[in-house]
Amino acid sequence: MPTTIETLPQVQPKLVKQSDGKILLAGIALSSFSALLLELSLTRLFSVVLFYHFAFLAISVALLGLGAGGVFAFVWKRQLNKWETRSIAATASALTAISIPIFLEIILHQPVSLRLTGANFLRLAIIYSCSAVAFFLTGLQFSVIFARESSRIPRLYGADLTGGAIACLAVVPLLNWIGAPNSILFAGFVSSITAAIWSMSPRMRRLSLGLAAALALLIALNASNRLIDVIWAKGVHRKNVEFSRWNAISRVDVLSTPDGARVIKIDADAGTHIMNADVSQWQGSEWQRYLMREPPAVVNGLRPHGDYAIIGPGGGVDVLRAIANGSPSVTGIEINPTIANTIMRGRYADYAYHLYERPDVHLHVADGRSFLRSSKSSFDVVQMTLVDTWASTAAGAFALSENNLYTTQAFREYFDHLKPDGIIAITRWEFRQPREALRVASVAMNTLQQLGREDVSRHFIVVAAGELNEDGIPVVVLAKKSPFTAAEETSVKQFLSDHPPLKLLYAPSEPGSNAFTSLLQSNDPYGFSAKYAYNVSPVTDNAPFFFFTLKPEQIWRSTVKLGGLDWKVKLGIAVLAMLLVISVLAVLAFLIVPLLLQTEHAVNPASLIYFVAIGLGYILVEVTFIQRFVLFLGHPTYALTVVVFLMLLSSGAGSVISRKWISTPQKVWAPLLITASALIVYVWVLPFILNRLVGAPFPSKLVISALLLAPLGFAMGMPFPAGLRALAASHAASGNPIEWAWAMNAASSVLGSVLAIIIAIQFGLNVTLICGATAYLLALLLRGKLLGAASAA
Repeated sequence: MPTTIETLPQVQPKLVKQSDGKILLAGIALSSFSALLLELSLTRLFSVVLFYHFAFLAISVALLGLGAGGVFAFVWKRQLNKWETRSIAATASALTAISIPIFLEIILHQPVSLRLTGANFLRLAIIYSCSAVAFFLTGLQFSVIFARESSRIPRLYGADLTGGAIACLAVVPLLNWIGAPNSILFAGFVSSITAAIWSMSPRMRRLSLGLAAALALLIALNASNRLIDVIWAKGVHRKNVEFSRWNAISRVDVLSTPDGARVIKIDADAGTHIMNADVSQWQGSEWQRYLMREPPAVVNGLRPHGDYAIIGPGGGVDVLRAIANGSPSVTGIEINPTIANTIMRGRYADYAYHLYERPDVHLHVADGRSFLRSSKSSFDVVQMTLVDTWASTAAGAFALSENNLYTTQAFREYFDHLKPDGIIAITRWEFRQPREALRVASVAMNTLQQLGREDVSRHFIVVAAGELNEDGIPVVVLAKKSPFTAAEETSVKQFLSDHPPLKLLYAPSEPGSNAFTSLLQSNDPYGFSAKYAYNVSPVTDNAPFFFFTLKPEQIWRSTVKLGGLDWKVKLGIAVLAMLLVISVLAVLAFLIVPLLLQTEHAVNPASLIYFVAIGLGYILVEVTFIQRFVLFLGHPTYALTVVVFLMLLSSGAGSVISRKWISTPQKVWAPLLITASALIVYVWVLPFILNRLVGAPFPSKLVISALLLAPLGFAMGMPFPAGLRALAASHAASGNPIEWAWAMNAASSVLGSVLAIIIAIQFGLNVTLICGATAYLLALLLRGKLLGAASAA
């Protein structure tokens, strides 16, 4: 007869004293704080060192590591039972603290480039394998504690979520104050303090505190001397860096070039030159000759004395053009405070001739749409030049593709803030077979039609920087609130003649033979897109994936060939597909197969599917809310931290209360039904509320977010601990399978985070939220498996 775990001598930790109970909760909360802080800081670091597409993998690796730790705890339960619970937790926390600075150095020294080579895949494998170690140790620690302390699951789960919520609250100020590398080291510091709290021996406690002191000293030294910093960024060795600053939005560098220019780099990728021109000496200068030959300058020729609103002015090129050509008032709306204040109005103010401090320039640090929504001003021109969302969110692989600045709702707000003959001037990269600027025209067409314009073909002028090619060139789309006049068309043609190599692609009286003409003369953007090679249909806030123009039949071809300036979207598709495959294989290898092979304990797979449904529903809802709140809160980083903080904190409160409110497993139907019902209501109510209140002050937005998310999060925090208690009761005599429930919940979160983006891209955020509600309804149906097992026990 094979020996089973029940027949082995086990060391059962006695954490019944009040003091030990407090240690248990404090240790769980601090470990959760460290793990989530590490996860969020890695998303920022990966956005710089790798590409923003890979930032999403930090979340998946964290979830997979946590789940794998649970599987290990179950498979190796026989060996782990020889250890006291606090000894396991202390050792795991100490090893986490030791591993963090080691893998941080490894990450910073991996020159991962865009090339799809074996060497790059190996480097990525090294990065993610090393990154997963800390999360694996945390998953091992948590699963052991939850399994052995099943009677305290609601309080433990509440402490877990509360610690994670505090990490969400702390990550923004930490990134602003000490940057991503030091925030990662700070997570290690917290882990070492946690190890000291868990320690049962004075020697282990001294070692843990010594490790904490060493990490604190390293953070202090690194803050001033940059001992640990970004060395390789996107496969390129960083050099000629004059200035560098981290914040919660991005990492901003200022690079010097051989010709003496200064270039602002955002996350070591997006670039904008700092203007080094004296406006008083503009006429006849080299700056005038160069800048007036670019497509965005066409609108300056049409409205030289107009009032401008410029979204994303960066280093000031559009601001300089507007002021130098005679604009009496330029309103700049820059979301990144480091660019606006520290660089342009601080360290490089003299270099930029104090461009942003002129009386005719009004600079605001805000999100473009939020600012315009709350503004009562009207403008002659609303301008955006190559503005992208360069940030990591839970959507990660499509952080660039989701951009709320390019939706029909956004364009409606732009048109609403134009004077009667005002113009929207938007510049995007374009290719031999147009898709980006063409989609701008499609969105503007749809918006004008919603405003009551029947024939919109006379409302557009499109100008390129030359001949369209495969690599991509800038193209400006001018969309006028009223039809362009013959005099305006003549003015544009004369401007192009005076500033070669600018090329007219479309004008009402001179349409040309190209995709822009076909689209604008069709007067049907949806019908045109259905027949066109790319998806250039209008984009809405429900599915704000403006840059995702590939149709299904093009996806494989595009992932194979990463050419052209739209390689970022192609790479994002490759990353998403790779993540889906890796996630499925990893879940099978680390979770499903061990479950099928284990023979010592009979665990009903149907009862575990309940936890799969809970994990899938939670992550689908969380990702959808993050996307929805990006526009409302003004930036992906704010949406990520606020939404996750509120949901974790309220779910933690729900977990603690669940022991009293759900005194028996039979009552778990109530929070499941409430959650599913509320989510279905939110499909219609949430977009309406957020759109109406997007112009509110930021503190008010935080209160509104709490009112919308906290009650729902409270209900969503109850089903998981209630299910764990029922599962523990049903298997009390045959071995506790809580580790498996933990692992399956994490596995479903890994897959759900990928599925959320796929569903959102194909069907929109509303459908994604409905899928989350469906997952909770599935859990409601499956609760009978838990109840039946518990009754049988």
